[in-house]
Amino acid sequence: MASRALVIVPTYNERFNIERLIPAILVQDSSLEVLVVDDGSPDGTGAIVDEIAQANPRVHVIHRSGKLGLGTAYIAGFRWALERKYDLIFEMDADFSHNPETLPEFLSMANEADLVIGSRYQNGRVNVVNWPMSRLLLSYAANLYARAITGLPIADTTAGFKCFRRNVLESIDLSAVKSNGYAFQIEMHFRVWKRGFRLVEIPIIFVDRTEGVSKMSKKIVREAIWMVWRLRWWSIIGRI
Repeated sequence: MASRALVIVPTYNERFNIERLIPAILVQDSSLEVLVVDDGSPDGTGAIVDEIAQANPRVHVIHRSGKLGLGTAYIAGFRWALERKYDLIFEMDADFSHNPETLPEFLSMANEADLVIGSRYQNGRVNVVNWPMSRLLLSYAANLYARAITGLPIADTTAGFKCFRRNVLESIDLSAVKSNGYAFQIEMHFRVWKRGFRLVEIPIIFVDRTEGVSKMSKKIVREAIWMVWRLRWWSIIGRI
């Protein structure tokens, strides 16, 4: 039986991207479906996805009451996917910073790995397009910092383009995941690694958004700074 794969896409005010992104995902492989988790976008993103979903059974949507954050959006998507027994479960941004044409490579590599990570910084190379230098340096330094504190054996600890096998997410107590911003990516990688699963990185080219507004904030940065220490401590006392 062919694997069933679900691409989870959190959205907040992404109407100009989502109409183009959904068909770009679905055309990559017949096994792929899309779940949009929309945080009550004032620009009508959720309503646009509703229209698409009505016409296409491979498209699904969760409507949430407001801007509740990246981490909780993915947790909601994970629970939805696990309840419906999808075999492969993706994380993917809505703004085309993650190229849908890379999805077949993820599907292929998922035959060999438990978690496939799209890496911007693999083998010492930086594959990021259109970021201001300040943003790039912050991201690169954050990855060095996170690896140093947690010991994670991957180059891109904050990567947001990835594919989990279902049994990986089933092994994690999703209610125990505490991060909600970009630290969420570090925490998920750490929890998967500590359970002995195989993490594999594949190189991607990350392109900064051309439509919409970045969700990065000082609060998200502060959360990531402190979360890596919490992860290290939780690991020492056996909470992870």
